[in-house]
Amino acid sequence: MTSPTASSRSPRRPAWAGRNYTLLTAAAVVTGLGSHGALVAAAFAVIETGGDGGDVGLVAAARTLPLVLFLLIGGAVADRLPRHRVMVAANVLNCLSQAAFAVLVLTGEPRLWHMMLLAALGGTGQAFFGPAAEGMLMSSVEGEHAGRAFAVFRMAMQGAVLGGAALGGAMVAAIGPGWVLAADAAAFALAGALRAFLDVGHIPPRAPGGGLIADLRDGWQEFADRPWLWGIVVQFSIANAVVAAADAVYGPLVARDHLGGAAPWGLALGAFGAGTVAGALLMTRWKPRRLLLAGTLCVFPLALPSAALAVPVPIGVLFGVMFVAGATVEVFGVSWMTALHQEIPEHKLSRVSAYDWFGSVALVPLATAAAGPAEEAFGRTAALWGCAVLVVLVTAAVLCVPDVRNLRRRTTPVARGGREHASADAERSVGGLG
Repeated sequence: MTSPTASSRSPRRPAWAGRNYTLLTAAAVVTGLGSHGALVAAAFAVIETGGDGGDVGLVAAARTLPLVLFLLIGGAVADRLPRHRVMVAANVLNCLSQAAFAVLVLTGEPRLWHMMLLAALGGTGQAFFGPAAEGMLMSSVEGEHAGRAFAVFRMAMQGAVLGGAALGGAMVAAIGPGWVLAADAAAFALAGALRAFLDVGHIPPRAPGGGLIADLRDGWQEFADRPWLWGIVVQFSIANAVVAAADAVYGPLVARDHLGGAAPWGLALGAFGAGTVAGALLMTRWKPRRLLLAGTLCVFPLALPSAALAVPVPIGVLFGVMFVAGATVEVFGVSWMTALHQEIPEHKLSRVSAYDWFGSVALVPLATAAAGPAEEAFGRTAALWGCAVLVVLVTAAVLCVPDVRNLRRRTTPVARGGREHASADAERSVGGLG
Protein backbone atom coordinates (compact mmCIF):
# COMPACT_ATOMS: atom_id res chain seq x y z
CA MET A 1 0.00 0.00 0.00
CA THR A 2 1.27 3.46 -0.92
CA SER A 3 1.95 5.63 2.10
CA PRO A 4 0.15 8.98 2.39
CA THR A 5 3.49 10.76 2.17
CA ALA A 6 4.49 8.99 -1.03
CA SER A 7 1.06 9.58 -2.50
CA SER A 8 1.18 13.28 -1.74
CA ARG A 9 4.54 13.58 -3.46
CA SER A 10 3.46 11.85 -6.66
CA PRO A 11 2.56 14.17 -9.54
CA ARG A 12 -1.15 14.47 -10.17
CA ARG A 13 -3.05 15.60 -13.21
CA PRO A 14 -5.68 18.31 -12.75
CA ALA A 15 -9.15 16.94 -12.12
CA TRP A 16 -10.27 17.93 -15.64
CA ALA A 17 -7.33 16.14 -17.35
CA GLY A 18 -8.70 12.61 -17.51
CA ARG A 19 -7.33 9.61 -19.36
CA ASN A 20 -8.88 10.44 -22.71
CA TYR A 21 -7.78 14.07 -22.50
CA THR A 22 -4.21 13.02 -21.70
CA LEU A 23 -4.04 10.52 -24.56
CA LEU A 24 -5.52 13.01 -27.01
CA THR A 25 -3.03 15.66 -25.97
CA ALA A 26 -0.03 13.32 -26.23
CA ALA A 27 -1.11 12.11 -29.68
CA ALA A 28 -1.68 15.67 -30.89
CA VAL A 29 1.85 16.60 -29.81
CA VAL A 30 3.31 13.67 -31.73
CA THR A 31 1.44 14.42 -34.96
CA GLY A 32 2.09 18.15 -34.59
CA LEU A 33 5.84 17.55 -34.48
CA GLY A 34 5.72 15.45 -37.63
CA SER A 35 3.08 17.16 -39.74
CA HIS A 36 4.28 20.73 -39.56
CA GLY A 37 7.79 19.77 -40.49
CA ALA A 38 6.28 17.79 -43.36
CA LEU A 39 4.46 20.88 -44.66
CA VAL A 40 7.80 22.59 -45.14
CA ALA A 41 9.28 19.40 -46.61
CA ALA A 42 6.48 18.91 -49.15
CA ALA A 43 6.82 22.47 -50.49
CA PHE A 44 10.58 22.17 -50.90
CA ALA A 45 10.28 18.66 -52.37
CA VAL A 46 8.28 20.23 -55.18
CA ILE A 47 10.70 23.13 -55.57
CA GLU A 48 13.76 20.83 -55.62
CA THR A 49 12.27 18.85 -58.53
CA GLY A 50 12.10 22.06 -60.56
CA GLY A 51 8.56 23.05 -59.64
CA ASP A 52 7.39 26.63 -59.47
CA GLY A 53 4.78 28.43 -57.39
CA GLY A 54 1.96 26.93 -59.46
CA ASP A 55 3.24 23.39 -58.80
CA VAL A 56 3.54 24.02 -55.06
CA GLY A 57 -0.03 25.31 -55.12
CA LEU A 58 -1.29 22.27 -57.01
CA VAL A 59 0.17 19.86 -54.44
CA ALA A 60 -1.32 21.90 -51.60
CA ALA A 61 -4.68 21.98 -53.40
CA ALA A 62 -4.54 18.23 -54.01
CA ARG A 63 -4.35 17.68 -50.27
CA THR A 64 -7.19 20.04 -49.47
CA LEU A 65 -9.67 19.06 -52.21
CA PRO A 66 -10.51 15.59 -50.79
CA LEU A 67 -10.60 17.16 -47.35
CA VAL A 68 -13.43 19.37 -48.62
CA LEU A 69 -15.19 16.54 -50.47
CA PHE A 70 -15.25 14.04 -47.60
CA LEU A 71 -15.51 16.23 -44.50
CA LEU A 72 -19.29 16.11 -44.15
CA ILE A 73 -19.34 12.35 -44.58
CA GLY A 74 -16.51 12.10 -42.06
CA GLY A 75 -18.50 14.08 -39.51
CA ALA A 76 -21.59 11.91 -39.90
CA VAL A 77 -19.51 8.73 -39.68
CA ALA A 78 -17.77 9.97 -36.52
CA ASP A 79 -21.14 10.50 -34.79
CA ARG A 80 -22.22 6.96 -35.79
CA LEU A 81 -19.10 4.87 -35.13
CA PRO A 82 -16.77 4.91 -32.12
CA ARG A 83 -14.78 8.07 -32.72
CA HIS A 84 -11.45 6.60 -31.69
CA ARG A 85 -11.70 3.91 -34.38
CA VAL A 86 -12.31 6.54 -37.04
CA MET A 87 -9.28 8.45 -35.78
CA VAL A 88 -7.00 5.40 -35.82
CA ALA A 89 -8.07 4.39 -39.33
CA ALA A 90 -7.37 7.92 -40.56
CA ASN A 91 -3.93 7.89 -38.91
CA VAL A 92 -3.10 4.62 -40.69
CA LEU A 93 -3.98 6.15 -44.06
CA ASN A 94 -1.89 9.25 -43.31
CA CYS A 95 1.03 7.08 -42.22
CA LEU A 96 0.99 5.03 -45.42
CA SER A 97 0.62 8.03 -47.74
CA GLN A 98 3.48 9.96 -46.09
CA ALA A 99 5.69 6.86 -46.08
CA ALA A 100 5.12 6.42 -49.82
CA PHE A 101 5.83 10.13 -50.39
CA ALA A 102 9.09 9.78 -48.47
CA VAL A 103 10.15 6.71 -50.48
CA LEU A 104 9.52 8.51 -53.76
CA VAL A 105 11.55 11.54 -52.71
CA LEU A 106 14.42 9.46 -51.27
CA THR A 107 14.73 6.95 -54.11
CA GLY A 108 14.18 9.03 -57.19
CA GLU A 109 12.68 12.11 -58.75
CA PRO A 110 8.96 12.10 -57.96
CA ARG A 111 6.61 13.38 -60.62
CA LEU A 112 4.10 16.08 -59.88
CA TRP A 113 1.12 13.73 -60.22
CA HIS A 114 2.75 11.29 -57.76
CA MET A 115 3.00 14.02 -55.14
CA MET A 116 -0.52 15.25 -55.84
CA LEU A 117 -1.98 11.74 -55.47
CA LEU A 118 -0.23 11.08 -52.16
CA ALA A 119 -1.18 14.50 -50.86
CA ALA A 120 -4.80 13.72 -51.78
CA LEU A 121 -4.69 10.48 -49.76
CA GLY A 122 -3.42 12.45 -46.78
CA GLY A 123 -6.26 14.93 -47.17
CA THR A 124 -8.79 12.10 -47.28
CA GLY A 125 -7.49 10.78 -43.97
CA GLN A 126 -7.73 14.24 -42.44
CA ALA A 127 -11.35 14.59 -43.61
CA PHE A 128 -12.37 11.65 -41.43
CA PHE A 129 -9.94 12.39 -38.61
CA GLY A 130 -10.76 16.06 -37.96
CA PRO A 131 -14.47 15.87 -36.99
CA ALA A 132 -13.91 12.68 -34.96
CA ALA A 133 -10.99 14.24 -33.09
CA GLU A 134 -12.83 17.46 -32.31
CA GLY A 135 -15.90 15.61 -31.06
CA MET A 136 -13.71 13.29 -28.96
CA LEU A 137 -11.81 16.18 -27.38
CA MET A 138 -14.94 18.15 -26.52
CA SER A 139 -16.57 15.11 -24.94
CA SER A 140 -13.50 14.55 -22.75
CA VAL A 141 -13.92 17.74 -20.67
CA GLU A 142 -16.84 19.26 -18.80
CA GLY A 143 -18.30 22.49 -17.53
CA GLU A 144 -16.33 25.38 -16.10
CA HIS A 145 -12.94 23.78 -16.80
CA ALA A 146 -13.55 23.47 -20.55
CA GLY A 147 -11.86 26.73 -21.52
CA ARG A 148 -8.72 25.98 -19.53
CA ALA A 149 -8.62 22.39 -20.84
CA PHE A 150 -8.87 23.56 -24.45
CA ALA A 151 -6.19 26.21 -23.83
CA VAL A 152 -3.77 23.66 -22.35
CA PHE A 153 -4.49 21.21 -25.19
CA ARG A 154 -3.87 23.86 -27.81
CA MET A 155 -0.75 25.07 -25.98
CA ALA A 156 0.69 21.56 -26.10
CA MET A 157 -0.33 21.10 -29.72
CA GLN A 158 1.04 24.47 -30.79
CA GLY A 159 4.26 23.83 -28.91
CA ALA A 160 4.64 20.77 -31.12
CA VAL A 161 3.93 22.93 -34.17
CA LEU A 162 6.68 25.29 -33.02
CA GLY A 163 9.19 22.47 -32.69
CA GLY A 164 8.02 20.64 -35.81
CA ALA A 165 8.15 23.62 -38.15
CA ALA A 166 11.55 24.83 -36.93
CA LEU A 167 13.04 21.34 -36.86
CA GLY A 168 11.48 20.49 -40.21
CA GLY A 169 13.00 23.53 -41.90
CA ALA A 170 16.41 22.77 -40.42
CA MET A 171 16.18 19.09 -41.42
CA VAL A 172 15.13 19.97 -44.98
CA ALA A 173 18.18 22.21 -45.26
CA ALA A 174 20.50 19.62 -43.70
CA ILE A 175 19.37 16.22 -45.04
CA GLY A 176 16.59 16.91 -47.52
CA PRO A 177 12.79 16.72 -47.47
CA GLY A 178 12.52 12.93 -47.85
CA TRP A 179 13.65 12.15 -44.31
CA VAL A 180 11.27 14.74 -42.87
CA LEU A 181 8.38 13.04 -44.66
CA ALA A 182 9.54 9.67 -43.30
CA ALA A 183 9.56 11.08 -39.77
CA ASP A 184 6.00 12.31 -40.29
CA ALA A 185 4.90 8.79 -41.29
CA ALA A 186 6.42 7.41 -38.08
CA ALA A 187 4.66 10.12 -36.05
CA PHE A 188 1.28 9.11 -37.49
CA ALA A 189 1.97 5.47 -36.59
CA LEU A 190 2.79 6.36 -32.97
CA ALA A 191 -0.19 8.71 -32.63
CA GLY A 192 -2.54 6.08 -34.01
CA ALA A 193 -1.28 3.60 -31.41
CA LEU A 194 -1.99 6.11 -28.61
CA ARG A 195 -5.48 6.87 -29.91
CA ALA A 196 -6.32 3.16 -30.00
CA PHE A 197 -6.47 3.27 -26.18
CA LEU A 198 -9.16 5.97 -25.99
CA ASP A 199 -12.29 5.03 -24.04
CA VAL A 200 -15.70 5.84 -25.55
CA GLY A 201 -17.73 4.13 -22.81
CA HIS A 202 -18.88 7.50 -21.41
CA ILE A 203 -20.56 8.45 -24.70
CA PRO A 204 -24.21 7.35 -24.78
CA PRO A 205 -25.11 5.00 -27.65
CA ARG A 206 -26.85 6.63 -30.58
CA ALA A 207 -30.61 6.14 -30.69
CA PRO A 208 -31.74 4.23 -33.79
CA GLY A 209 -32.97 6.57 -36.46
CA GLY A 210 -32.32 7.85 -39.96
CA GLY A 211 -29.37 7.13 -42.19
CA LEU A 212 -26.37 9.14 -43.28
CA ILE A 213 -28.40 11.71 -45.23
CA ALA A 214 -30.66 12.31 -42.24
CA ASP A 215 -27.59 12.82 -40.04
CA LEU A 216 -26.16 15.34 -42.50
CA ARG A 217 -29.49 17.18 -42.65
CA ASP A 218 -29.70 17.28 -38.86
CA GLY A 219 -26.16 18.60 -38.62
CA TRP A 220 -26.96 21.29 -41.17
CA GLN A 221 -29.98 22.39 -39.13
CA GLU A 222 -27.84 22.75 -36.01
CA PHE A 223 -25.34 24.76 -38.04
CA ALA A 224 -27.82 27.00 -39.87
CA ASP A 225 -29.80 27.88 -36.72
CA ARG A 226 -26.86 29.73 -35.20
CA PRO A 227 -25.85 33.00 -36.96
CA TRP A 228 -22.66 33.27 -34.90
CA LEU A 229 -21.62 29.81 -36.10
CA TRP A 230 -22.17 30.15 -39.82
CA GLY A 231 -21.07 33.79 -39.82
CA ILE A 232 -17.65 32.96 -38.43
CA VAL A 233 -17.32 29.91 -40.67
CA VAL A 234 -17.95 32.10 -43.72
CA GLN A 235 -15.37 34.55 -42.41
CA PHE A 236 -12.75 31.84 -42.07
CA SER A 237 -13.61 30.24 -45.40
CA ILE A 238 -12.08 33.34 -46.97
CA ALA A 239 -9.43 34.11 -44.35
CA ASN A 240 -8.10 30.55 -44.26
CA ALA A 241 -7.97 30.39 -48.05
CA VAL A 242 -5.84 33.48 -48.48
CA VAL A 243 -3.61 32.66 -45.50
CA ALA A 244 -3.07 29.16 -46.93
CA ALA A 245 -2.05 30.64 -50.26
CA ALA A 246 0.38 32.99 -48.53
CA ASP A 247 1.90 30.30 -46.28
CA ALA A 248 1.93 27.29 -48.61
CA VAL A 249 2.83 28.99 -51.90
CA TYR A 250 4.16 32.54 -51.54
CA GLY A 251 6.00 32.06 -48.25
CA PRO A 252 8.45 29.41 -49.51
CA LEU A 253 9.07 31.44 -52.66
CA VAL A 254 9.74 34.65 -50.73
CA ALA A 255 12.01 32.63 -48.43
CA ARG A 256 13.93 31.25 -51.40
CA ASP A 257 14.35 34.66 -53.06
CA HIS A 258 14.85 36.98 -50.08
CA LEU A 259 15.22 35.18 -46.74
CA GLY A 260 17.80 32.45 -47.34
CA GLY A 261 15.74 29.34 -48.08
CA ALA A 262 14.00 26.60 -46.14
CA ALA A 263 15.62 27.02 -42.72
CA PRO A 264 14.62 30.70 -42.16
CA TRP A 265 11.11 29.99 -43.41
CA GLY A 266 10.84 27.04 -41.03
CA LEU A 267 11.94 29.32 -38.19
CA ALA A 268 9.35 31.92 -39.22
CA LEU A 269 6.63 29.27 -39.05
CA GLY A 270 8.11 28.28 -35.70
CA ALA A 271 7.73 31.88 -34.50
CA PHE A 272 4.04 31.67 -35.37
CA GLY A 273 3.90 28.46 -33.35
CA ALA A 274 5.62 30.18 -30.43
CA GLY A 275 2.99 32.89 -30.59
CA THR A 276 0.18 30.35 -30.44
CA VAL A 277 1.77 28.80 -27.35
CA ALA A 278 1.86 32.23 -25.73
CA GLY A 279 -1.75 32.88 -26.72
CA ALA A 280 -2.90 29.54 -25.31
CA LEU A 281 -0.98 30.23 -22.09
CA LEU A 282 -2.81 33.54 -21.80
CA MET A 283 -6.13 31.75 -22.26
CA THR A 284 -5.46 29.41 -19.33
CA ARG A 285 -5.88 32.53 -17.17
CA TRP A 286 -8.11 34.87 -19.16
CA LYS A 287 -11.80 34.01 -19.51
CA PRO A 288 -13.45 36.72 -21.62
CA ARG A 289 -17.19 36.92 -21.00
CA ARG A 290 -18.01 37.77 -24.58
CA LEU A 291 -16.15 34.85 -26.09
CA LEU A 292 -16.59 35.53 -29.77
CA LEU A 293 -16.15 39.28 -29.62
CA ALA A 294 -12.79 38.89 -27.90
CA GLY A 295 -11.78 36.13 -30.29
CA THR A 296 -12.83 37.92 -33.47
CA LEU A 297 -11.04 41.15 -32.55
CA CYS A 298 -7.91 39.02 -32.23
CA VAL A 299 -8.21 37.77 -35.82
CA PHE A 300 -7.27 41.12 -37.37
CA PRO A 301 -3.48 40.59 -36.81
CA LEU A 302 -3.71 37.45 -38.97
CA ALA A 303 -3.33 39.86 -41.90
CA LEU A 304 0.15 40.93 -40.77
CA PRO A 305 2.23 37.96 -42.08
CA SER A 306 0.94 38.40 -45.65
CA ALA A 307 1.70 42.12 -45.47
CA ALA A 308 5.18 41.41 -44.09
CA LEU A 309 5.91 38.97 -46.93
CA ALA A 310 4.65 41.53 -49.45
CA VAL A 311 7.21 44.15 -48.40
CA PRO A 312 9.27 41.86 -47.73
CA VAL A 313 10.52 42.73 -44.25
CA PRO A 314 13.83 41.49 -42.79
CA ILE A 315 13.71 38.03 -41.26
CA GLY A 316 13.86 39.35 -37.68
CA VAL A 317 10.81 41.55 -38.26
CA LEU A 318 9.00 38.65 -39.91
CA PHE A 319 9.64 36.53 -36.81
CA GLY A 320 8.02 39.22 -34.63
CA VAL A 321 5.02 39.59 -36.94
CA MET A 322 4.47 35.83 -37.05
CA PHE A 323 4.66 35.63 -33.25
CA VAL A 324 2.01 38.33 -32.78
CA ALA A 325 -0.30 36.76 -35.36
CA GLY A 326 0.04 33.36 -33.72
CA ALA A 327 -0.66 34.69 -30.22
CA THR A 328 -3.76 36.63 -31.18
CA VAL A 329 -5.33 34.00 -33.40
CA GLU A 330 -4.94 31.45 -30.61
CA VAL A 331 -7.15 33.62 -28.42
CA PHE A 332 -9.79 33.12 -31.09
CA GLY A 333 -9.11 29.38 -31.30
CA VAL A 334 -9.68 28.74 -27.59
CA SER A 335 -12.74 31.01 -27.49
CA TRP A 336 -14.21 29.23 -30.52
CA MET A 337 -13.77 25.75 -29.05
CA THR A 338 -15.32 26.90 -25.78
CA ALA A 339 -18.33 28.34 -27.60
CA LEU A 340 -18.88 25.12 -29.55
CA HIS A 341 -18.52 23.05 -26.39
CA GLN A 342 -21.15 25.01 -24.48
CA GLU A 343 -23.66 25.43 -27.35
CA ILE A 344 -23.65 22.15 -29.36
CA PRO A 345 -25.16 18.85 -28.11
CA GLU A 346 -22.49 16.19 -27.49
CA HIS A 347 -23.99 13.63 -29.85
CA LYS A 348 -23.91 16.16 -32.72
CA LEU A 349 -20.45 17.60 -32.12
CA SER A 350 -18.72 15.77 -34.97
CA ARG A 351 -21.41 16.63 -37.52
CA VAL A 352 -21.41 20.31 -36.58
CA SER A 353 -17.60 20.28 -36.49
CA ALA A 354 -17.64 18.83 -40.01
CA TYR A 355 -19.71 21.76 -41.30
CA ASP A 356 -17.32 24.09 -39.47
CA TRP A 357 -14.31 22.42 -41.07
CA PHE A 358 -16.00 22.22 -44.47
CA GLY A 359 -16.75 25.90 -44.59
CA SER A 360 -13.34 26.78 -43.21
CA VAL A 361 -11.39 24.84 -45.86
CA ALA A 362 -13.77 24.85 -48.84
CA LEU A 363 -11.97 27.66 -50.65
CA VAL A 364 -8.43 26.58 -49.74
CA PRO A 365 -7.91 24.30 -52.80
CA LEU A 366 -9.07 27.08 -55.12
CA ALA A 367 -6.87 29.65 -53.40
CA THR A 368 -3.73 27.53 -53.40
CA ALA A 369 -4.28 26.39 -57.00
CA ALA A 370 -4.92 29.98 -58.09
CA ALA A 371 -1.92 31.39 -56.21
CA GLY A 372 0.50 30.69 -59.06
CA PRO A 373 -1.71 32.22 -61.79
CA ALA A 374 -2.47 35.18 -59.52
CA GLU A 375 1.26 35.77 -59.06
CA GLU A 376 1.74 35.76 -62.83
CA ALA A 377 -1.23 38.08 -63.43
CA PHE A 378 -0.71 40.64 -60.65
CA GLY A 379 2.75 39.99 -59.25
CA ARG A 380 3.64 38.34 -55.97
CA THR A 381 3.63 41.59 -53.98
CA ALA A 382 0.14 42.60 -55.11
CA ALA A 383 -1.20 39.08 -54.44
CA LEU A 384 0.15 39.15 -50.89
CA TRP A 385 -1.32 42.58 -50.20
CA GLY A 386 -4.63 41.26 -51.50
CA CYS A 387 -4.44 38.41 -48.98
CA ALA A 388 -3.90 40.85 -46.11
CA VAL A 389 -6.76 43.14 -47.15
CA LEU A 390 -9.23 40.27 -47.47
CA VAL A 391 -8.48 39.06 -43.92
CA VAL A 392 -9.24 42.54 -42.55
CA LEU A 393 -12.44 42.96 -44.57
CA VAL A 394 -14.07 39.63 -43.69
CA THR A 395 -13.15 39.99 -40.01
CA ALA A 396 -14.73 43.45 -39.86
CA ALA A 397 -17.84 42.10 -41.63
CA VAL A 398 -18.47 39.29 -39.13
CA LEU A 399 -18.54 41.79 -36.27
CA CYS A 400 -21.85 43.00 -37.76
CA VAL A 401 -23.51 39.75 -36.57
CA PRO A 402 -25.14 40.53 -33.18
CA ASP A 403 -24.54 37.05 -31.72
CA VAL A 404 -20.83 37.31 -32.49
CA ARG A 405 -20.66 40.45 -30.38
CA ASN A 406 -22.93 39.24 -27.58
CA LEU A 407 -22.53 35.48 -26.99
CA ARG A 408 -21.54 35.01 -23.34
CA ARG A 409 -19.51 32.41 -21.56
CA ARG A 410 -21.45 30.05 -19.28
CA THR A 411 -20.11 27.88 -16.47
CA THR A 412 -22.11 24.89 -17.69
CA PRO A 413 -22.98 23.89 -21.26
CA VAL A 414 -26.63 24.44 -22.10
CA ALA A 415 -26.91 22.00 -24.95
CA ARG A 416 -25.23 18.82 -23.81
CA GLY A 417 -28.35 16.73 -23.77
CA GLY A 418 -30.46 18.03 -26.58
CA ARG A 419 -31.16 20.49 -29.31
CA GLU A 420 -32.26 23.43 -27.19
CA HIS A 421 -29.80 26.27 -26.78
CA ALA A 422 -30.04 29.72 -25.29
CA SER A 423 -29.55 32.58 -27.70
CA ALA A 424 -26.92 35.21 -27.25
CA ASP A 425 -29.71 37.73 -26.64
CA ALA A 426 -30.80 35.79 -23.57
CA GLU A 427 -27.32 36.12 -22.08
CA ARG A 428 -26.72 39.82 -22.67
CA SER A 429 -27.21 40.70 -19.04
CA VAL A 430 -24.22 38.57 -17.99
CA GLY A 431 -20.84 40.21 -17.69
CA GLY A 432 -18.89 42.00 -20.36
CA LEU A 433 -15.82 41.59 -22.52
CA GLY A 434 -13.09 40.31 -20.24
